[in-house]
Amino acid sequence: MEKIINDIVGYIWSDALVYLALAVGIYFTVATRGVQFRYLREMIRLLFDKSHSKQGITSFQAFCMALSGRIGVGNIAGVATAIFSGGPGSVFWMIVMGLLGSASAFIESTLAQIYKEDLGGQYRGGSPYYIAKGLKWKRFAVLASVITGVSYGVLVPGVQVNTITDSFQTAFGLSAGVTTALVVLPLAFIVFGGIKRIARFADIVVPFMTVAYLVMMAVVLLVNLPNIPAMFALIVKSAFGMDAVFGGMVGTAVSWGVRRAVFSNVAGAGEATFSSAAAEVSHPAKQGLVQSFSVYVDTVMVCTATAVMILSTGMYNVAAADGSFLVENLPGVRAGTAFTQAAVSTVFPDFGAGFVALAVFLFAFTCLIAYYYIAETALAYLDQKMRYPLIRPLLKIIFLGVCAFGGIKSAGMMWALGDIGFGSMCYFNFIAIVLLGKPAFKALKDYDRQKKQGLDPVFDPERAGIENAAFWSEYCRRKQD
Repeated sequence: MEKIINDIVGYIWSDALVYLALAVGIYFTVATRGVQFRYLREMIRLLFDKSHSKQGITSFQAFCMALSGRIGVGNIAGVATAIFSGGPGSVFWMIVMGLLGSASAFIESTLAQIYKEDLGGQYRGGSPYYIAKGLKWKRFAVLASVITGVSYGVLVPGVQVNTITDSFQTAFGLSAGVTTALVVLPLAFIVFGGIKRIARFADIVVPFMTVAYLVMMAVVLLVNLPNIPAMFALIVKSAFGMDAVFGGMVGTAVSWGVRRAVFSNVAGAGEATFSSAAAEVSHPAKQGLVQSFSVYVDTVMVCTATAVMILSTGMYNVAAADGSFLVENLPGVRAGTAFTQAAVSTVFPDFGAGFVALAVFLFAFTCLIAYYYIAETALAYLDQKMRYPLIRPLLKIIFLGVCAFGGIKSAGMMWALGDIGFGSMCYFNFIAIVLLGKPAFKALKDYDRQKKQGLDPVFDPERAGIENAAFWSEYCRRKQD
C-alpha cells in the first residue's frame, strides 16, 4: 500500500506541478504589476482593520486562520526535508516561490471575497464557490469541493499529528498514543465550537507562536553570526550549481524548494480562500492583500528562520541520488524535526529540543483547526440547504479519527498522503485562478483607482464590471438604503 501511495505522489508532484506553480506565480506577479511588492505597507495597515459583523470575522482573524493553515509542520519538518533532499540551494528556490506565490495568494483570496455567500448567517466561500459563480462550471466546482473535503478532512491532517508525536518522542520520550490523545482531545473541544471559537483561538495563538519562534531564531543567529555570510553564499551557490559539493543538484534543489514552499504556504492551492471569504471587508482586494502578506510571514520569515538555524549550525544531512549521504553531520538522521531540534540545542542544550517540540505542537495544532474549517466549508457548498443535518457531526468524528490514526502510523505514509491531498488541490485551483484572473484584475484596478483618489475603497461589482457577485450587489444596495 505504501509503495502505491508513493507512486501516486511521484505522478502528482512531477516537474509539471513544480513548474506550473512557478509559472502561475510569475504570471500573476507581472499581470498585477507586482502587487505583493508595491502594496506591502498597505498589507500591514489592513491587518488591523477592525470591521466585523455577526456573519463575518475581522481581517486579522481571517489572516490568523489562514496563517494557522500555512504555518504548520512544513515550516519545521518540511524545510528540513527540502534541505535533506535538495541541498542548501533548495532554500533559495523556496524563498523565490514564496515571493512569487504571494501574488497567487492575492488573486485567489480576492476571488474568494468577490464570490462569497451568506449561508446560514455565516460568510462562506472558497475555490468551489468562485469556480461555480465565476467560471459557471458547476460540475468542476462539485469536484473541487469533494477533493478539498477529502484532502483536508482525510488525507492531510495525519501529517501534522504524526510530526507532533515524532517531536514529542524525541524531546520528552512520550509514546505516540499519549501524544495523540493530548492532540485529539483539545482539538475536539475547538472543532465542536464552530467558526467563532476557531477564529478566537487562532488570533490568540498564531501571533504568539510565530513571534516566539522568530525570537528563538534570532538568538541562534546571533550566536552563530560569524557563520552567516558563508551560509548565504552556500545557499546561492548551491541554487545555481556553483558549489563543489552540491553543484549537480540544481534541478533537485528547484524541485524540492518549490514543493516545500507550496506545501508550506499553499499559495495558489486554494487553502486560504475559505478563511478569506469569511472576513468582513469593504473591498475584496483588501483581503487579497492581507493574505498575500501571510505568505511573506510563512515562507520568507518562518521557513527562512528554520533554514537559517539549521544551516548556520551545521545540523543537517543531505541525501545523494543513490540514497546514501552526500553530507552527514548528524549520523543516520534523515530529516524530520530532528534537524531543527539539533540546531536549537546547540545554543540551548537543556531545552532546545523541548522548545521545538512545543513549537511543532502549536504550529500543527492550529493547522489542524484550519484544516477542519476548510473541510467543513467545502462540505457546506455541497449541502447549502442543510438537508442532511448529520453530515457535519459525522465530518467532525471522521476528522478526529483520522488525526488519531495519523499519530500512530508511519511518517512516510502520512507525508505521502498529505502530498497527494495538496498536489490534487493545486492542479484544480491553479487552473481555476488562471482562468478567473480577469475579475481579480478588475477588482485590483478598481482598488487602485479609489486609492489614487484618496478614498477608503468600497467595492461595487457593477462599477468594476464584474458579473455574478450577488453578495456584493446586495451589500451595495444596503449601503445606499
